[in-house]
Amino acid sequence: MSRHAIFVINPSRAEAVAAAKEISQILLKEGFTLSTPSDVNVLGISQMSPDLLESAEVVVVLGGDGTILRGAEIARAQNIPILGINLGHVGFLAEVEKPTLAEIAASIVAKGFVTENRMVLKYSVVRNGAVISAGWALNEVTVERDGTTMVELFVQIDNRPLSRWGCDGLICSTPTGSTAYAFSAGGPVLWPEIDALVLLPISAHALFARPMVVSPTSEIVVEIESSDALLSGDSLRKFALKAGDQVHITKDPSVIKLSHIKPTLFTDRLVAKFKLPVEGWRGE
Repeated sequence: MSRHAIFVINPSRAEAVAAAKEISQILLKEGFTLSTPSDVNVLGISQMSPDLLESAEVVVVLGGDGTILRGAEIARAQNIPILGINLGHVGFLAEVEKPTLAEIAASIVAKGFVTENRMVLKYSVVRNGAVISAGWALNEVTVERDGTTMVELFVQIDNRPLSRWGCDGLICSTPTGSTAYAFSAGGPVLWPEIDALVLLPISAHALFARPMVVSPTSEIVVEIESSDALLSGDSLRKFALKAGDQVHITKDPSVIKLSHIKPTLFTDRLVAKFKLPVEGWRGE
């Protein structure tokens, strides 16, 4: 029985296409079958099907963090590792260092990559007492204005009222997402090993509008008190909200298996991403 890998690439990035072609040729020689979910099949490999998805052992992603989020949808469905390849830009989800293509292929063949579990959020939209939409997110769930005026949100945690905010929106992120949208909105950086949620309002008209770190066992409920709003999961799954809708957000029991060629400390990733001043450090 042949081994199977799924390739998710950004077809608009020439270096991603070239790298994927080289890695795929090595894996084909090693007896792998390959597939891709992309309609733009620049590799000339099989189109991903349910049967192929069930037999996959790794999702190989070549692109930025946004491409990795698309690959995460496939990886989560089958609980298989996702391997993000660094193509020169340091992200928080791909490798810190840029491995050679031969190293990447050898790691896949030998199953030599290291894997860490990343928290996932789940959400549901309740309207008139019934769940009308549900989804998940690796980075964050947001409830934001869908027009030019701010949204009015009433937030509750564990069945207790927290606050009302007139704001541009609200972000609930995982530790993984703490370095994404939540970071740009002024939230704290959480190390991936921390089991917690980050909750922060965006540009709130309020005396108290600080970022909050919430227990992973808590349930966050966001009630829409303005005429409309927009729900987004990782900017991939979107749903239009109306006044009276409630968005329920909790930690999901599933995880994303994020993999790397080499083990890397998050501290090193943070330093590399932001080019933090550590010159002269005398450690080994």
